[in-house]
Amino acid sequence: MSRITDYSFLFQSMFGTKSTKGTSIIGSFQLSQLNSGSIQAQLRAAGIDTNSRQYKAAMKEMMRNGNGAMYTNIQCIKNSMKCYDKDGDYIDPATGLAGLLVTDENESSRKRIISIPDSSKDEMFEQTKKEFLRENGVLNGDTTKRSDVYTNLHRKVQKNDRLAAGYTMQQYERAYRKAFLDAARKADPKWEIGKPIPYGALDGVTRESVEANLKKSGSSLTSLDIQI
Repeated sequence: MSRITDYSFLFQSMFGTKSTKGTSIIGSFQLSQLNSGSIQAQLRAAGIDTNSRQYKAAMKEMMRNGNGAMYTNIQCIKNSMKCYDKDGDYIDPATGLAGLLVTDENESSRKRIISIPDSSKDEMFEQTKKEFLRENGVLNGDTTKRSDVYTNLHRKVQKNDRLAAGYTMQQYERAYRKAFLDAARKADPKWEIGKPIPYGALDGVTRESVEANLKKSGSSLTSLDIQI
């Protein structure tokens, strides 16, 4: 997912001149001065909790994208802190939800099958079926509303389970699509993706019938011994 970061601090040194104490005439200061007593006092006076995970996460990101010679200011720090929750977890700007950022640390742990709400599986099944029929089996990234289904799912589960819930939903989504493909080809062996779906071909496919043929195999759901 895309990350939105306030990089305005990188350009503060373009305005005014620097003082001998590392602060500029417009109230900005160098990143290298962040841990000095005077700067820390300014931050606390501005209502910034410098011991919070939110602050530490914002500063870690700022340091990664800048360097000690670059400039920032109190407002920029406050703006950056808004990108993180109280636990220091990045907040996705598109959904306002935390716990959705894939990192090197959580990449492996997110790939696990967990229990997700039936209401979300119902929503994904119906959305997949609707788009399959409308697009004649073509995956159309310009018209799909699948991301809305994932967002609704993420709102229903705890923050620490959101990545795994999304991964689990991907497994179900692929299973539903495979069932629709199989049903269309069974109704007409000559059918190909992009051609009109044979009338009534999907009528016998239900979410329950698809899931009845799924089983957990490691970090995936498999159907008829074929990984989906």
